[in-house]
Amino acid sequence: MPTTAPAAAHALGEVTASDSTLRRFLHGLPGVDAVGLEARAASLGTRSIKTTAKAYAIDLAISMVDLTTLEGADTPGKVRALGAKAVRPDPTDRTSPSTAAVCVYPDMVATAKEAVAGSAVKVASVATAFPAGRAALDVKLADVRDAVAAGADEIDMVIDRGAFLAGHYMKVYDEIVAVKKASGAARLKVIFETGELSTYDNIRRASWLGMLAGADFIKTSTGKVAVNATPANTLLMLEAVRDFRAQTGIQVGVKPAGGIRTSKDAVKFLVIVNETAGADWLDNHWFRFGASSLLNDLLMQRQKLATGRYSGPDYVTVD
Repeated sequence: MPTTAPAAAHALGEVTASDSTLRRFLHGLPGVDAVGLEARAASLGTRSIKTTAKAYAIDLAISMVDLTTLEGADTPGKVRALGAKAVRPDPTDRTSPSTAAVCVYPDMVATAKEAVAGSAVKVASVATAFPAGRAALDVKLADVRDAVAAGADEIDMVIDRGAFLAGHYMKVYDEIVAVKKASGAARLKVIFETGELSTYDNIRRASWLGMLAGADFIKTSTGKVAVNATPANTLLMLEAVRDFRAQTGIQVGVKPAGGIRTSKDAVKFLVIVNETAGADWLDNHWFRFGASSLLNDLLMQRQKLATGRYSGPDYVTVD
């Protein structure tokens, strides 16, 4: 298996020696051909997936879901129910794979951990003043430490978009490094909020900045803004992780989040993964879907393939 981000020293270590070297590197990355990027993403989305391959893709997608609830009205009962669903998505069919993780706020980590105990399902927690990230660094780090102490296996942090857009790249880099340290053994997913970064060039720069700082995953979005994961921005991030591994030997995962609601959408993203980064990323250790409603559609399509009948939403559990 390729080296993971915490290996620290890598071939690009010198570019983070100072603010000026980091800026020079990020602004020296090739500009993104927006038209070409969107055309390729659209083209990959038209690939035809036949029945046997579709069944495999649906099970793979289920195994890649970070089943998520990030609402102010979340209750322990809701989180326990979500955990049970993550462990056994279809109670009527034991052949259905579990999801990759349950993603919750830090104060719900202990409840989620108890709900998935004894399974391979991970508990992910958003942190660092999610979703806006508007807090002092010591507050963000305390947020992370609380989640880890409660049992979080993964931390989903948000970057300071204001600092990034103002060109304060070293500030963002240092913050990611500090959060990575506070996360301990938990894997770190770095959320860019691509809908707020405005340009594809900024998404490419943020991708490389996150990876240089030690991200285990780079993630598109919080799901809390108008524009979240798209085929084009996910394709761009997959190109970045592919190129980063080619230069450093370090493999980094990708997590599109927000707006992916149907099996058809999920399969399109899996095609983009395979055709861009390659089969090494077709595993939930390296690719995830951040979603709440996607799982239900995957289960309905799975039932249809198995029985020839479309059961409808009444035949899957409510999140």
